[in-house]
Amino acid sequence: MNTLTLREPPTCIPTHSEAPSAGIDHRERTSLHDLFGLIGVPVGDEQQSPLPLPAVRRLRAGDLLIIEGAPAASIYIARTGTFKVFRTAEDGYEQVFGFARRGDLLGCDALSSDRHQTAVMALSDASALAIASPDFLALTNSHPAFGRGVMRAVSNAMIDLTRLSDMMAPVSAEVRLARFLMHLSHQLASSGQSATIIRLEMSRRDIGSYIGVAHETISRSFAALADACLVEVAQRKVRIIDLDALQKYAQGTRAPAKSLARVPAAVPRPRFEAIAALAA
Repeated sequence: MNTLTLREPPTCIPTHSEAPSAGIDHRERTSLHDLFGLIGVPVGDEQQSPLPLPAVRRLRAGDLLIIEGAPAASIYIARTGTFKVFRTAEDGYEQVFGFARRGDLLGCDALSSDRHQTAVMALSDASALAIASPDFLALTNSHPAFGRGVMRAVSNAMIDLTRLSDMMAPVSAEVRLARFLMHLSHQLASSGQSATIIRLEMSRRDIGSYIGVAHETISRSFAALADACLVEVAQRKVRIIDLDALQKYAQGTRAPAKSLARVPAAVPRPRFEAIAALAA
């Protein structure tokens, strides 16, 4: 078997000072167990192969992992935390294309483009595994299990794009928000976490950009869902009161009616002032 030569992923240089790029400790490497585990495949005997160990990038909230327009030399796999994928228009408006979590591929445009078409920013303290593009291709070619995991991750990304088109459909803002919350709920459930408790790492502005409504509308939409007893909001924590009712509503097109869900008397009414506390 051919030995793969380890290439150091380049350190990004920020285009503006408000969003520094991710730092990388070239002494910090992780195991193939970690890399393969992130995409849900076993390492098996492949751990004995002379493969490059992926580098670890650690980021703080607001750090850029990938800069839009930067040379595309590496592929990343989200390891911890939440990332925002976006593009910045000439007038400074940020169009959000998605939010990435553990196991998601980032920077895949590096496989077919000389430069990254979108930026990726950490929304919380986070980390990602960095693999030079040639090494990434070598891994997928020489280890079928890794290739299958990558294809599954790419398939999930395509499904997310389909969900995005659903959220951008000509429906009410409340329905778009409900579809977004159901998407997050499904992500949490698939990773073994509670499907009804959601911690929002993204801001109102990010959510609004993602689902195609003004960010001022997000607070009103949360209030409408809360008034219908579908969710309860406290700061950045959202509790889905009735998962089935929210799912049914997300499949519709109109704003919710009050008391759509049946709530036990012991459950307190939502505090609407908490909804406004979502970061702008």
